Amino acid sequence: MTPLIDGLQYANWSEKIFRQMRAGGVDAVHVTITYHETFRETVQVIERWNRWFEMHPDLIFQGRTADDVQRARDTGRTAIFFGSQNPSCIEDDIGLVEVLHTLGLRFMQLTYNNQSLLASGCYEATDSGLTRMGRAVVAEMNRVGMVVDMSHSAERSTMEAIEHSTRPITISHANPHSWHPALRNKSDTLLRALGASGGFLGLSVYPHHLKGGSSCTLQEWCDMVARALDLVGAGRVGIGTDLCQDQPDSIVEWMRTGRWTKTVDYGEGSADAPGFPTMPTWFHDNRDFGNLRAGLQAAGLDEATMDGVMGGNWLQFFKISFGPAQARQQQAHRAAG
Repeated sequence: MTPLIDGLQYANWSEKIFRQMRAGGVDAVHVTITYHETFRETVQVIERWNRWFEMHPDLIFQGRTADDVQRARDTGRTAIFFGSQNPSCIEDDIGLVEVLHTLGLRFMQLTYNNQSLLASGCYEATDSGLTRMGRAVVAEMNRVGMVVDMSHSAERSTMEAIEHSTRPITISHANPHSWHPALRNKSDTLLRALGASGGFLGLSVYPHHLKGGSSCTLQEWCDMVARALDLVGAGRVGIGTDLCQDQPDSIVEWMRTGRWTKTVDYGEGSADAPGFPTMPTWFHDNRDFGNLRAGLQAAGLDEATMDGVMGGNWLQFFKISFGPAQARQQQAHRAAG
């Protein structure tokens, strides 16, 4: 059977959610551990995760390699892969890329909506592309085996990341802009370039990324999946729900505002709807992945394509992404010989 993998969640973690992961048969999840946190604050979050791993060894463990997905399946647990939605965790020190990779960080976004030291975010009026430090950090991420994630980045910056990176990048949680014109969703041109480069798209169920918001139907979402498969390629699309289960509204304020402004920034929300949006009726938590597969089946996707979207494609991406570049090159050389 194919694995079930979610390419992005930022829940208010608890034993309840870990048990829901098991009830839903979720084998692996890329979890956000940091937004605007500094390096030391990020380490404190990792310490918290270490306690969860210690308290719930029958439910979860830390994933570091693609082989851990199979280990999760063999032991009836969920592998947790760490990611950052902003480069704040490396501060202005490129050496912290390798340090954080050693601690288990496997994904890092180059921006979170705003301009960073590395690239431009999707909310900036001017997209200046990758910075000098951005190009250096991408090369370092390529070297150690940390995935470049451009989910919250602007168009030119994302294109330049695709072009500059020697390993495939991801947009772990977004949808086609042509389906729903949210600032966070990506143009058809960009998605075609992503697929042509071997990159990966995780499709979101977060209401601000959906046509009709919380009222989006499962059929509409599945029609969007079919469109994304045509744009990116059948082997390069999966799910990145962007599930923020049980989080208080103070967390979405931290995500949007961090420490960079004294005023309220509503991001994808508004003054009339400042908090987390209501999830669509067909996806509330990790027990609802079966609804997605049923919807894809009803939409006419064949078994192999569904298996890929539900997790098989993410697994193949993990296999080429998490190892050091040198080891990967040596494996390719041996295979060629």
